[in-house]
Amino acid sequence: MTLKEISDHVAKEFQQTYGQPPKWIAAAPGRVNVIGEHTDYNDGFVLPMAIERYTVIAAAPSGSKQIQLRSTVNDQPATIDLGKPLKPFPKGMWANYPAGVIAGFLGQKLDPGGFNALIHSTVPLGGGLSSSAALEVATATLLEVITGRTLDPVDKALLCQQAEHEFAGVPCGIMDQFISVMGKPDHLLLLDCRTRKPELVPMSDPSVALLITNTNVKHELGSGEYAKRRAQCESAAKVLGVSSLRDASAAALESAKGRMDDVVFRRARHVIGEIERTPRAAAEIRASKWPAAGELMYASHRSLRDDYEVSCSELDVVVDIAAGIGRDGGVFGCRMTGGGFGGCTVALVQNQAVEALSKRIGDAYEQRTGIKATMFVSRPAAGATVLKRS
Repeated sequence: MTLKEISDHVAKEFQQTYGQPPKWIAAAPGRVNVIGEHTDYNDGFVLPMAIERYTVIAAAPSGSKQIQLRSTVNDQPATIDLGKPLKPFPKGMWANYPAGVIAGFLGQKLDPGGFNALIHSTVPLGGGLSSSAALEVATATLLEVITGRTLDPVDKALLCQQAEHEFAGVPCGIMDQFISVMGKPDHLLLLDCRTRKPELVPMSDPSVALLITNTNVKHELGSGEYAKRRAQCESAAKVLGVSSLRDASAAALESAKGRMDDVVFRRARHVIGEIERTPRAAAEIRASKWPAAGELMYASHRSLRDDYEVSCSELDVVVDIAAGIGRDGGVFGCRMTGGGFGGCTVALVQNQAVEALSKRIGDAYEQRTGIKATMFVSRPAAGATVLKRS
């Protein structure tokens, strides 16, 4: 479905739910990270792309001091009473994401008043494609149009990140919110996580696209393993005498190998290498050098698999199948994307080969794992947008 088709669908659902048409409709995309994994909390670089999958929110004034939040994919509605201090809902409830953003606006003396909202999302849930950031940024965009106050894009992204930290209890980085706010058609976003400086990277060649494969597997290792790796990175930085691994070099790491645990050494080797690979990949994409960009994606996956150890057999199978198809079959590169232990891969592919590739990869993956993958293709999409204001 196009964004307009999704918007029309949500408007009809809103009418049926609330008995009136929506006054405002806002949308924000999910994202895929092309390269730059586990570099964000090491002050490194990331290279995300907004995808053509969106969270869309339709809303209208409620005539009261209450905000009613409903979702088309969750039958657990939530009510916020603006006459009382806004506190998080019980842990794990989906409404904490929009509620945290509403709290952020109220904290800046931006009161939207009561309204009814219906939320619909085409961003796959739980696949590492940032459905949470899309919901936060769509909420912030809706609140901008309701209050008549447009936030600075960086401030908007940081407000959404804070909402996820404080209301959802997820210590996320800044990449997801930045790309959902600042995405631009036919562009990736090279983000320096230390300076928070975003740089648009053109990817205007229509002959290529990104094929996202959801393995439909999520191994329950995530949060504990994530914390371990952060600690290991901090340990390596301490041995190297730097504030973060962003300031370390491969040569310095090699010379310090004897002074650190082998696992810590390998974790740092991934991060230092990935921080170096990411701007290189951006330069290759800017120059439309697709084979070179693809090789960097494969190198990233090997490093995540062997040194950072956040891949899993299902992700490795997809990358192995894609590599076996190769450039002659339309695949330039493929890697796991997201935190790891399941979720999605991203492949840089020839647009004209997408249909054949989807079938070949999907069939081979099911044959080797017994699991059906979910696949879709995307070009770089637009960031947050207002679809209706009246």
